[in-house]
Amino acid sequence: MSLFIKKPLEQLLAQAGDSEKGGLKRTLGAANLVALGIGAIIGAGLFVRTAAAAGQAAGPAVTLSFIVAAIGCAFAGLCYAEFAAMIPIAGSAYAYSYVTMGEFVAWTIGWALIMEYALGAATVSIAWSEYLNKLLDNRIPYEWCHAPAESFTDSAGVLHQGMVNAPALIILLALTLLLIKGTSESAFVNAIIVFIKVSIVLIFIFVGWKFINPANHTPYMIPEGTPAVTDSAGKVIADYSGVFKHGWGGVLGGAAIVFFAFIGFDAVSTAAQEAKNPKRDMPIGILGSLVVCTILYILFGHVLTGVANWQDFVDPEKGREASVAYAITTYMHGYGWLSTAVTVAILAGFSSVILVMLLGQSRVFYTMSGDGLIPKVFSELHPKFKTPYKANWILFVFVGLFAAFVPGHVAGDLTSFGTLFAFVLVSVGVWILRMKSPNIERPFRSPLSSPTLPLVPILGAVICTGMIVALDITTLKVAFGWMLLGFVVYFLYSRKHSNLRKGK
Repeated sequence: MSLFIKKPLEQLLAQAGDSEKGGLKRTLGAANLVALGIGAIIGAGLFVRTAAAAGQAAGPAVTLSFIVAAIGCAFAGLCYAEFAAMIPIAGSAYAYSYVTMGEFVAWTIGWALIMEYALGAATVSIAWSEYLNKLLDNRIPYEWCHAPAESFTDSAGVLHQGMVNAPALIILLALTLLLIKGTSESAFVNAIIVFIKVSIVLIFIFVGWKFINPANHTPYMIPEGTPAVTDSAGKVIADYSGVFKHGWGGVLGGAAIVFFAFIGFDAVSTAAQEAKNPKRDMPIGILGSLVVCTILYILFGHVLTGVANWQDFVDPEKGREASVAYAITTYMHGYGWLSTAVTVAILAGFSSVILVMLLGQSRVFYTMSGDGLIPKVFSELHPKFKTPYKANWILFVFVGLFAAFVPGHVAGDLTSFGTLFAFVLVSVGVWILRMKSPNIERPFRSPLSSPTLPLVPILGAVICTGMIVALDITTLKVAFGWMLLGFVVYFLYSRKHSNLRKGK
């Protein structure tokens, strides 16, 4: 039987229609979905990855990096909205690929989504730990809030070696328990957090605008020939010789870094089976959250690189790990209270991002398990709360291991790869389904996506592929190794247990 056997669309739609019969509860409205998207989008990408992209590749032109990333997201977002309205099922890109490109491609994207959601949760929990330590004035010993691969030499010449990131584990456990309790409860908590963190972001933009130093925006892009930067021990921490490390290439390289900031809107699609009116609400949730956050990102990046010089964000010991608090305390004198407020809001905001990432991953597992591609335990629902509680616990262990023992920048770049890969396949999938099933009801239709003029899907796939290429070679090698592992799992387990191949 072919590797590319496709799941009948009728079967998937019937599965969505049976949601209320002992399955996931439909409790989310359009406002919940927009808040869910914003909750996932505004987090580590804004408060950590902005500074990382500015210091490592784009300089003040990180604002252009956000625009490039947003354009790629817009095309992919339109494709996601079409699929999510037409096929309101948990599983996101995995479920869409199963219908359009077959089981092997669906498995591939489902495996890649682990890099997006699971590693995304790990990355943000690491950032949460960094900001908690900042709030506590670095009272948490370095050894207990950093991975074993991380170390630094202090001013006294003492080497500090990380052991385990304990705060990251604690926040993951708390949010796992909340998710097990229920989706509506999680959405309510998320909505409160979203209100708080958006308010703080707006305050930083408005207050910080008057502290912008125009000289910090000149030159706007990192010039070619900029020398590498080393730390106090002589270790190179930033090298600008690569094509994606300066000029317009640096803008694209920065886009690949900050693209992590946009993974929230597609996480909305994983909750399609829990939306009250998915045909109307899913496009609103996906596109609405994307528009709101893109505007905030551009304004935030402009203010942050205007208040502090981009070179301040090269060295993690100075400004990159807690960039916003650093910019406020160093350059916005008299606003120390805002630094504390921002740090508290960031901690809350990171919590909502982790919440949505864990929710998205557990729903992808739920759907894959229902198809027989992974063990049944991942789709078993709690008898009272009707949530995939066993998947939540397994996910906590997996994500916790990464959060506790892997550096944040490694997990973050892998997350970007998983996200971009999903976007490419969803964009291609819309085009394929338009060609093969043109008469299916589509409550929302992405523009310029006809079989003869698939402009939106092609642009979405091309731009996202370009950002994959712009990722550093180490990330691509690790991602390739992860995908090879996934292929081994598929041929040893998933192919033999596939419900579709068994005729179920």
